[in-house]
Amino acid sequence: MHQVIAERPFSETGFEEAAALDLLRDVVRARRFDERALALQRRGWMSGYPPFQGQEASQVGAAHAMREGDWLVPTYRSNAMQLARGVPMSDILAFRRGHAEYASDHDLNVLPQAVPIASQIPHAAGIGMAQNYREDDESATLCYFGDGATSEGDFHEGVNFAGVFDAPVVFFCENNHWAISTPQNRQTASDSIAVKADAYGIEGVQVDGMDPLAVRKVVSAAMDVARDGTPVLVESLTYRQGPHTTSDDPSKYRDDDPDLPEWRTRDPVERYVEYLTESGVVDEDTVEELREAATEEVADAVDHVEETETADPDDVFDHLYEDLPPRVREQREFVRSRH
Repeated sequence: MHQVIAERPFSETGFEEAAALDLLRDVVRARRFDERALALQRRGWMSGYPPFQGQEASQVGAAHAMREGDWLVPTYRSNAMQLARGVPMSDILAFRRGHAEYASDHDLNVLPQAVPIASQIPHAAGIGMAQNYREDDESATLCYFGDGATSEGDFHEGVNFAGVFDAPVVFFCENNHWAISTPQNRQTASDSIAVKADAYGIEGVQVDGMDPLAVRKVVSAAMDVARDGTPVLVESLTYRQGPHTTSDDPSKYRDDDPDLPEWRTRDPVERYVEYLTESGVVDEDTVEELREAATEEVADAVDHVEETETADPDDVFDHLYEDLPPRVREQREFVRSRH
């Protein structure tokens, strides 16, 4: 376990102040985005949203560990990671309003979000194998998923393929302790997620996912190991502070878990701000400026999406078949009748 914040003065972390500030900027941006997106969904601006409050440090730290040419294979709760990789806020919001996922047509190496659980993991293994076929020694692939995905067959297949074919992939599992309403001890009898790496002949490591410095350090090292031909499974220990999605009510299945340590349940944004402030890296004015800039950025993104022409429901059917079968034609007519 690597816990830079809990155990080391900043001067001993090996990070420059500029890098720590960059992490803080994206952690603050992610929190502001999540708060506004949740509020927008609650008033009907979009149909559904998966909050990630409590997981900002984990996602931002991992994104900052990637090189420019690396590939990110995300899932539906990866918004903080995508924002830190350069995906515009407006793209993510527009996607939640029914538009194509990357409305700005950016050229980032970021795949679309995978909503089916674990379906993106074999894709990541395939990208890594393609990087080997092309003799690309400079880039690697980071595949993001939650702890619930490790109970799916796609997890086994993807990680197994990567191990067999030495694919340059880091499998980044955010263990937030809950797969919707299922706690970890009802998912697996393993001591950890990271220990599952042994079954596939790859490396496994845990990291304090509430510490962006620790996550960046561990994932950066893992990406280097992957580039050398050994995939890595990273288990980032976080905690989902809110619901699984806006249609979920965690109070029905979750009480505060007394077995989880304070470092894992404490707010990671407050923790990081406090650490950098006490270390003399930032002051209150700097933090407030970052928050104001993030608030303005989110507001501009919302305005941009609201000014964008509403997506045509027919777009959903355009790329399914060359000739729509009868059942799908009926579905299209039903959708048309409702708009």
